[in-house]
Amino acid sequence: MSREFSVVIERDEDGYYVCSVPALPGCHTQARSLDELIDRVREAIAWCLEVEAEVADSLEFVGVQRVSLPA
Repeated sequence: MSREFSVVIERDEDGYYVCSVPALPGCHTQARSLDELIDRVREAIAWCLEVEAEVADSLEFVGVQRVSLPA
């Protein structure tokens, strides 16, 4: 049985891709390439599931929205 998790991917100022898993607070990783990031986030999710028994199953990922504020 497989489980699916939504992930948020950003790129930092040094060019690294940074990934977090909203359903698993504190579950995140980073890598230089997207391919490497996906491998690492799978490992991070597996590790987080071993440590954290509760998963926020009641959360449904809706999307990401950019919000602007005046300078």
